[in-house]
Amino acid sequence: MVRWDQRFFESTRGQVAALLRRRGRTVEELAGELGLTHNGVRAHLATLGRDGIVRQRGVVRRREGGGKPAYVYELTPEAEALFSRAYKPVLRGLLEVLFEQLGSGETEVLLRAAGRRLAEEWGAPPDGGRPEVAVAALNELGGLAELEECAGGFVIRGYSCPLAAAVADHPEVCHMVGTLLRELAGVEIRERCDNGERPRCRFEAKSPDGRVSPEPNPAITDGS
Repeated sequence: MVRWDQRFFESTRGQVAALLRRRGRTVEELAGELGLTHNGVRAHLATLGRDGIVRQRGVVRRREGGGKPAYVYELTPEAEALFSRAYKPVLRGLLEVLFEQLGSGETEVLLRAAGRRLAEEWGAPPDGGRPEVAVAALNELGGLAELEECAGGFVIRGYSCPLAAAVADHPEVCHMVGTLLRELAGVEIRERCDNGERPRCRFEAKSPDGRVSPEPNPAITDGS
């Protein structure tokens, strides 16, 4: 897993990614700009390719004087999105405006509606949903989640929070994720997320008698 921090961008591999962000380049072009051997460039491209950051384009360029074609390498669309640092401040700013202009009640309604919209786009199972589908969705969002079965229900435990930049100031954001998981799992879900310094997701399924099992951790705030 690549860490998108200053250390990465100062590394040779980060410099390769930065050059490819400007435009596609061949191995020969990258080697000339970075002062590396062709084999050295290929090694970095292979690693970046395994990480899903770089791909080889079908288009090729002919070298001057003929010879074998030179393939062009470029960033993947997923890698382009990782370069952006706008998501956190934009999300926080949007939430601030919503709470100021609409209040907490209407904002919560909008967040839950957004959760349902996400579930529709995800493709909620027609058979009423399954917990495994909800866990997979949270993982794809970056939640690092696991499904834990327990007496009378289950717990979706996330070891990180995909919306950590927002939940510290606005824990109501958990309502959006909780609604998404409820729609995908097909059962009522209670939000028991830890919104502390390092937010972590925790969503519990209700048992048939209306209680939640296991008993909630008193150190975890109740988002419901």
